[in-house]
Amino acid sequence: MEKLFKLKENGTDVKTEIIAGLTTFLAMAYILIVNPSMLATAKMDQNAVLLATAISAAIATLCMAFFANYPVALASGMGLNAYFTYTVCLGMGVSWKVALTAILVEGLIFIVLSLFKFRETLVNSIPANLKFGITAGIGLFISIVGLKGAGVVVGSESTLVDLGKMSNPEVVLALVGLLLIGIMWHFKVKGAILWGILATWILGIIAQLAGWYTGTSLIPDFSNWTLLPHVEESTLFQFDFGWIAQNFLSFCVIVFSFLFVDIFDTVGTLVGVASKGGLLDKDGKLPRAGGALMADAVGTVVGACLGTSTVTSYVESSAGVAEGGRTGLTAVTTAVMFLLSIFLWPIFIAIPSFATAPALVFVGLLMIGAVKNMTFDGDIADTLGGFLAIIMMPFTYSIANGIMFAMLFWVILKVCCGKIKEIHPVMWVAAALFIARLVTLAI
Repeated sequence: MEKLFKLKENGTDVKTEIIAGLTTFLAMAYILIVNPSMLATAKMDQNAVLLATAISAAIATLCMAFFANYPVALASGMGLNAYFTYTVCLGMGVSWKVALTAILVEGLIFIVLSLFKFRETLVNSIPANLKFGITAGIGLFISIVGLKGAGVVVGSESTLVDLGKMSNPEVVLALVGLLLIGIMWHFKVKGAILWGILATWILGIIAQLAGWYTGTSLIPDFSNWTLLPHVEESTLFQFDFGWIAQNFLSFCVIVFSFLFVDIFDTVGTLVGVASKGGLLDKDGKLPRAGGALMADAVGTVVGACLGTSTVTSYVESSAGVAEGGRTGLTAVTTAVMFLLSIFLWPIFIAIPSFATAPALVFVGLLMIGAVKNMTFDGDIADTLGGFLAIIMMPFTYSIANGIMFAMLFWVILKVCCGKIKEIHPVMWVAAALFIARLVTLAI
């Protein structure tokens, strides 16, 4: 362990690292419940997605441990899975196989960018306000997805959206679950989001036994338990390259949106976690950044091959860092826990959407915190672009639309304000892609 992870050099030991790894797993294990449920909405096999989520998380996290020796865990990203389901599959009307193909291509591009260090150019070319605005917008989008899934928010012909029926048990249980997560978060309970999901689920079981909740059974069925869950339709290597030839422009927009969100989500998470653990160098830079980004890119490719949405670094890794995790041994521990969790699949399958809704809303709260890093009294292009990213995602029910309008307005305003020299070539390319996309939508 000392040779592999340099424990003494990083001021830690095996026991501390294992405890930190378990803490990280508890903080992010909710993805094993949320991701299969969300991707099942895109008509994917829920059991297959559960397997893909757990295995890809384990592989990507092991890559992080051995490529970069960082206490950072990876799994299918929140926001990215929502974009996969609600924007690409349901919004654009394409199959989940096309979406997986886009993720595969995005992951391969990410690998190339990591190898040739183009990532710095791409990151530095995007205005900070747009980065923060996109993060906050995704937070709002995830929140409305959770509220809608639990029936807290419903459609309305007169007001567009409205409050759901407060007599509905799903609505009441989801709101109680959100309160529970908030209370546990205040008292710094490890894995507060996961425990909130489980507590809401248990309350749902009680409501069902009492006859109040009359939906599908919430009690796990272990009667036909097998080592691995039965998969009706495999998601392994289920790619659809034929669709690309007839819809190349739309495919480029999908890939670009996946890549854009993935890169900035990864960079922000890595820097944030490393800063909290004192892992940055004297200049504030991240040592072994290449290995960390490569782990993320490889995880995305592996996830696409197995059948899950984009795999990315998790900010919940900071929970393990707070417990003293400083090396890849923390990540190895988390990876092992992801693999062991597969055998408890009847539990994950039985947990309903109203129990995962509080987690979505609370993750949305954490993401919208990026607003505090935005400036609203500077360049109008930065200000309006960031603002459009925030509002267009939830109001148009599309992450891609938020990114598109933010970048387009930024470029146009820069041109109109006589600041054309401030537009990086990357932004010109993005604007051209999105303009072509708008033209195809208008035809």
